[in-house]
Parts: sequence; structure tokens; C-alpha cells
Amino acid sequence: MTVATAELALPTLGMMMLTLVVWIYMFIQRVRFAQSHRIDIEKFKTPADVQALIPGDDSSASNNFKNLFELPVVFYAVCLYLMVTQQVDGFYLNCAWVFLALRIAHSLIHCSYNKVAHRFAVYVLSAIALWLMVVRAFLAVL
Repeated sequence: MTVATAELALPTLGMMMLTLVVWIYMFIQRVRFAQSHRIDIEKFKTPADVQALIPGDDSSASNNFKNLFELPVVFYAVCLYLMVTQQVDGFYLNCAWVFLALRIAHSLIHCSYNKVAHRFAVYVLSAIALWLMVVRAFLAVL
């Protein structure tokens, strides 16, 4: 394994750690809401039940957690592909770090003040970094 390949593991694992942090925050947010509103947790049987019981601002971590299984899945796949095929270079590393940094910013915005315009701008920039990785990897195969 090359040094660059090993270095790509860091932003990849960083995304996993971000997902863990958001999951913990979501759990705390849900328990706190249920306790403060005296809601029996048995009422949280399905995602639809949770969504109906917990209003938007109090379910921000849950919504962000769901987002972490959208574009980041493509990120994991392209990073794994690049590591397995040993195609990692500085361009891919920079894009991966940019993607991670922007996804952290996205999660911070989403789980705090949640201004959609800010969240969307960060989302688009992170998506550009990711799609650059994907398109470049695809073109390298041609």
C-alpha cells in the first residue's frame, strides 16, 4: 500500500467518525425530547412515528444522520475503489479532505442553527469535490 493510499484512509475514517458523532447527538436529542415531553419511547416504533412526534428543530440530528447515508455512500465507494486500485494521488487526497471538511460544516449547520441557504451552499461545494473524484476515477478507466 502506498503512502497516498494509506493517507486516503484518514478522511474516509473521518466521515465514519462524523457519522458516529451525529448518531450520538441524535440519540441524546431524542432521549432529551422524549423525557422533557414525557413521551413513552414505545411510541417511537417506526421512523414515521418519530417524525410525527418530534418537530423539525428537535429532529435536526436525525435528519442530518439520514443525509450521512446519501452522498457519503458514494464517497466511501470511490475512496475504497481508489485505495484498492492504488490510484490515490494528491488531487484525490485534497478532494477527500475538502469533502470531509464541508460535510463536517454541513452537519454543524444542520444540527445547530440550520439555515438552509448556508447548509445548501456547503452541500453543493462538498458534492462538487466528490463528483470531481468520481468523474476523474471514471475517466482514468477509459
